[in-house]
Amino acid sequence: MSLTRSCEVAAVFFWLFLIVNCKFPTLDHIQPKVNDEEQARAVSGLLRRLLGNRSTEFIVSVNRSLSNDSLDVCELRSAKNNKIVATGSTGVALASGIYNYLKYFCNCHVSWSGNQLEVPSPLPQLTGVLRINTPHRFRYYQNVCTVSYSFVWWDWPRWEKEIDWMALNGINLPLAFTGQEALWQEVYRALGLNESELEEFFSGPAFLAWNRMANMDKFGGPLPQSWHVNQLYLQFKILERMRAFGMIPVLPAFSGNVPKGILRLYPKANVTRLGPWAHFNCSFSCSYILDPRDPLFLQIGTLYLSEVVKQFGTDHIYNTDTFNEMTPPSSDPTYLSAVSHSVFASMTAVDPNAIWLMQGWLFFSNQTFWKPPQIQALLHGVPLGRMIVLDLFAEADPVFTYTESFYGQPFIWCMLNNFGGNNGFFGTVESINSGPFKALHFPNSTLVGIGMTPEGIEQNPVIYELMSELAWRKEPVNLAKWVSLYAVRRYGGMNDNLTAAWKLLFTSVYNCTIPGYVNHNHSPLVRRPSFRMRTDLWYEPADLFEAWKLFMEAAPSFMSKETFQYDLVDVTRQVLQVLTSSFYQDIADAFANKKMPELLTAGGVLVYDLLPELNRLLSSNQNFLLGTWLERAQSKALNEREAQLYDMNARNQVTLWGPSGEILDYANKQWGGLIEDYYAQRWGLFVQTLVECLDRGLPYKQDTFNQAVFQVEQGFIYNGRKYPTKPQGDTYEIAHRIFLKYYPQAMKRLQQMEENSSISPIP
Repeated sequence: MSLTRSCEVAAVFFWLFLIVNCKFPTLDHIQPKVNDEEQARAVSGLLRRLLGNRSTEFIVSVNRSLSNDSLDVCELRSAKNNKIVATGSTGVALASGIYNYLKYFCNCHVSWSGNQLEVPSPLPQLTGVLRINTPHRFRYYQNVCTVSYSFVWWDWPRWEKEIDWMALNGINLPLAFTGQEALWQEVYRALGLNESELEEFFSGPAFLAWNRMANMDKFGGPLPQSWHVNQLYLQFKILERMRAFGMIPVLPAFSGNVPKGILRLYPKANVTRLGPWAHFNCSFSCSYILDPRDPLFLQIGTLYLSEVVKQFGTDHIYNTDTFNEMTPPSSDPTYLSAVSHSVFASMTAVDPNAIWLMQGWLFFSNQTFWKPPQIQALLHGVPLGRMIVLDLFAEADPVFTYTESFYGQPFIWCMLNNFGGNNGFFGTVESINSGPFKALHFPNSTLVGIGMTPEGIEQNPVIYELMSELAWRKEPVNLAKWVSLYAVRRYGGMNDNLTAAWKLLFTSVYNCTIPGYVNHNHSPLVRRPSFRMRTDLWYEPADLFEAWKLFMEAAPSFMSKETFQYDLVDVTRQVLQVLTSSFYQDIADAFANKKMPELLTAGGVLVYDLLPELNRLLSSNQNFLLGTWLERAQSKALNEREAQLYDMNARNQVTLWGPSGEILDYANKQWGGLIEDYYAQRWGLFVQTLVECLDRGLPYKQDTFNQAVFQVEQGFIYNGRKYPTKPQGDTYEIAHRIFLKYYPQAMKRLQQMEENSSISPIP
């Protein structure tokens, strides 16, 4: 064995020793920026926003010496005058510990879809000291897509609410990507690019996530200057509040994605033009990538990161993703190692203490290219311990298991759970309940945290509460017991029907066990009609229907709870989504068998009753309104031109996703207004087309229909209609009417639906 090889082996064994002893010295400098007193003040502010005057019953403090190993801990005890004394090692630990007390001693609940905060008076007493700690150094939150699918139109009050939610749920490593285009604008202007070259580069607000990842450019733009100013202002407030809680915000770094104008300034630069992304043509994709080995990469990367640190400060962790859904030009391990080495060098040139946080999505999305030698080469281009890999989709396909724990680099076990911000019940509760613990005990594990990386949020709140709580557990929970307690605190009281309903949901729709299942909502309800639509389910619809019945029986006693109102709408919405598949099957069968009466009946019920009822149901709850999404978008505008631009961005993202439907319906949503003017219009045209084909004895042609329905889809984007931003109608009356009509039908159809729908693993 050569001396060089011996040194390499010795280095690996040294790192394995550190790994086994759960210590990465390269991460020791990652600590909260603000002092203990400021973190305690931030938690006091959170409690005032959450509990009002009752917040004074908590005496809070932060003492970082409470933890001697960088692992967060919180201690709570009862004091005189019925107060609770809480001390945390960080603001996040303190907030999370108090939320644990509120959940399990006060039966309280905080979620995106509403709070249940009937805090007992006096506060329940604690016997001795309640100590809550975590085995995980980091609790990560966000996907690089979340900023576009969910956060894009947020103002500061919404951001403040989200950061409070993060603190309560123990998040200490959040992505902080807002406002980065304003800094890129300054860097590229300094390099000599002109305004038209910048306008050709940046996409519109709703598509910035994919512009940043070098997937696309220009579409939905140009970005107004007011956008840059607004986002920069937001980022300053976001960072200040995150740091006040003791969080470690992750800031952006340079990946090599450059405007075409760089070639005018540097014609000899080693720039490669990528091929088309997704179904886009080169009008809006085929991005320009600067080779990280080119000296210009270091120049631009350091210019940008210097500006980031100057404007935003730093907590030393930076995210950038190379080759996201792109195939590298070479599979040579030497090349791949040189690429990651160069990317990291652009960070350390500005911040010698830099840590590179990288999404591991590329290893999942392009497994044909990323074999063990290629993965190891990319990872080992960075010193061990100076990169943290997000195992982004670990609940379905954990990459750490076949990469020897990312070949020694620290990693975070992440639950993705949602694609495109789609509505629709989904979860993998058995997987997320066991996966983090398997990762922790994996041979030579380099696990340093767990995380939540949904592409979109504000759906399935139960899954995110479970996942965030598991970060503070030493072993898996009893799922039946956990969800029973969840029902009590979500609604503020015990109810046998609701407990039974949630147990049913947790063993069915929330427990997908199909290996590698990707949760894109493929329901015919939210997809362009055709005869090639998917109706497969990963659960027994009978369980969903029974849960719906139990919810309806409990409804009269719980309609005053905003959390229950949301869940009643959501479970009824899920049922109607499933029934849409049944009517679609009836429509397809009737057309195939040339049965006009059956076609008219099935099509008529779907288009003229089920979908309008669904639209009315969704329109009755604040959380399911298209008008809210559009109003938030337009509120960012300073003039009518900007308002029209943002409105187009908002509508296009949730429908066509591109000028011609390039990623059609990927970000589908079930919202009041969208059902009526988009999905129902498509289904109406589909049924009408089939009726005309049968009547005239003509074959159905999908291409012809696609051309016609595209006019409907595009028409929605530019219809100019104002949609309600306040709920309309009585949720219970609407849900009850739907139940009386469709529950008997659902039970009669159940046998037929089970015959027509695959509930076995998808081939």
